[in-house]
Amino acid sequence: MNPELLDTLNGIVFNATPLVIAGIGETITERAGVVNLSLDGSLVLAALAAFITLLATGSFFLAMIAAMIVGALMAGIVAVAGITLRQDQVAIGFVLTLLGADLAQFLGQDYAGQSSGTLLNLHLPVLSDIPVIGQIFFDHPIIVYISYALIFITWYWLFHTRPGLALRAVGERPKTAFARGTRVNRLRYVYTMLGGALVGLAGAAYTLAVKPGWQNPPAMRGDGWIALAIVIFGGWHPFRVVFGAYLFAGLRALSSTIQRDPTIEIPLVLLNGLPWLLMIGTLLLVSTGALERFVNAMPRAVQRWARGVLRSDPPEALGTRFEPD
Repeated sequence: MNPELLDTLNGIVFNATPLVIAGIGETITERAGVVNLSLDGSLVLAALAAFITLLATGSFFLAMIAAMIVGALMAGIVAVAGITLRQDQVAIGFVLTLLGADLAQFLGQDYAGQSSGTLLNLHLPVLSDIPVIGQIFFDHPIIVYISYALIFITWYWLFHTRPGLALRAVGERPKTAFARGTRVNRLRYVYTMLGGALVGLAGAAYTLAVKPGWQNPPAMRGDGWIALAIVIFGGWHPFRVVFGAYLFAGLRALSSTIQRDPTIEIPLVLLNGLPWLLMIGTLLLVSTGALERFVNAMPRAVQRWARGVLRSDPPEALGTRFEPD
């Protein structure tokens, strides 16, 4: 295979890693019935926390832990406001995302332009020697391999364990889950903060690997909204969410490649908007019911398969409050 193409595919996997981790985190949270719109602010604030911690301690491990704590705390605020204080989750999340992003930009003024160490590539024995596949997927920093593990662990937990069944139940039919002895609001707290911690880890992936150092304005600002759109694009399923993240990163890479080619005359604004147009189109398909009508128009023999692959219905109790009385 062309070495340049291999490098491009390798870069797509690498650059998509924060979106993969944040998308998985938000999938877990929304599967539990909670909408966490603070992603963009959490990503940026956690990225700053990771960078400052790395400068202070020199430890990548502590930097990732600090970022996860920040993400969990931001998600915890959403959980307290939505579950205990019975406030609107969407409004609280939106305010937090603005607050988190602006706070990070303010606190990061003294660090603007600074750089630090970055996570080094880890060549996995045997796997990295596989032709093509090894060069694309197994020549990365450890954060990329963590994202691989999260994909399969989340999928297995959601669909092949009893706790995963309980998680899906509190997001789909909380009253039924409560009647069977599940502590709905407790689980929602746990999974909201767990999802938030993964969003924080995604923030750390930026400043420790993908976009090392700190800039004002933050380089990753806006990617939290992309991660939210990818969760919807992926139909709240880990594998499809990952596909959406890689597709988005691929479109970004394609846009950059075209911009560097002087023989291709396409407006820069259109190129930069390609990934966003894809997400907007997907949201329109989901919200208008066009996707469901498209599936219904298929032959019966493939409808069941298509519904499994293209399912985009959100958890039934997403964003709703549950009163245990």
